[in-house]
This record gives sequence, C-alpha cells and structure tokens, in this order.
Amino acid sequence: MLILGVDPGTAVTGYGLVRLGDRATPRLVECGVIRTRAQDPLAPRLLEISTALRDIIDRCRPDAMAVEDIFYARNVRTTVVLGHARGVILLAGAQAGLDVHEFPPAEIKKAVTGTGSATKEQVQFMVARLLRLASPPSPADASDAVAVALTLSMRVHLLPARDARRTAAGAAC
Repeated sequence: MLILGVDPGTAVTGYGLVRLGDRATPRLVECGVIRTRAQDPLAPRLLEISTALRDIIDRCRPDAMAVEDIFYARNVRTTVVLGHARGVILLAGAQAGLDVHEFPPAEIKKAVTGTGSATKEQVQFMVARLLRLASPPSPADASDAVAVALTLSMRVHLLPARDARRTAAGAAC
C-alpha cells in the first residue's frame, strides 16, 4: 500500500509517500514540498498547490491520502487561510478517488513519538528512526508530511480490506 501524507500550508505544503511492505514495514518512497510565492494572490497559490498535488497523485498513484487536520492558530486569518489550502488538498484527493484520512496534529505526534505534545525536533527524529534513515527528511514540512503518512500506515490494519487499485506495472513511484 502506498500512502501520501500531506502537511498543508499556503506558502509551503509538505508531501511524503510511504509504502507498506509485505510485513507492514514502512519505507520512504519520496518526499518534498510545494512552494508558492507569498506575494501572489491566494487563488493562484491554491491552484498551484492543487495542480502540483494532482501531478504527484497521477505520477505515483497512491492508494490512500492522509492530511494533517487544522490547528487553531492565535491569528484567525492564518487559520482560515490554512483551511483554504486544506480544502484544495482534500478536493484533489477526493477527485483522484483516494481514501482520504485526516489526523489532528496531536494524534500525529502521538503516533510517531508516543506523546501528543512532542516537539517538531522529536517528530523529525522519530520519522528518521522509524524509517531507518540516516537523517530526517528535509525540509521540516516534508518530514511533517512523512509523519502524517506514517500515522495512517500505523492504522492501516483498522481499515476494511480493499481490492488493490493498482498493478505493480502501473506504479511509477
């Protein structure tokens, strides 16, 4: 099973693809970020995020997508703008026919580190450790997205059995 994790943002959206092997051992396939220009209007930035994410989905053909739920910032505008980014991300997943799962930040931290109050550095350390990497994925937004994918991978046994939607020959990632 290939899982796409997404850490939403309007300036930087992180993504990470984690594959579960035969023994449910996760393996990092790829990760990175989608960057937009802060000085551009919001609508073109949202389009850029959506288009880039759809390109990743089309190229890699994940089986499921996990997205970090909204956190409540002190600045209401920041929370609302983040909600717009999450909206286009969720839409891209739904349009691709993916099973889309959402996890609150504390649940992601708890799944990866064992505590919902973990620091960003602790999450990055555990992402590297769980995937047996020499160092955490970089930049931090990519590492966060991998943590989101890992959260779903740890819960995959709870999902109902599904027929495989992809063939080995059709997998690009």
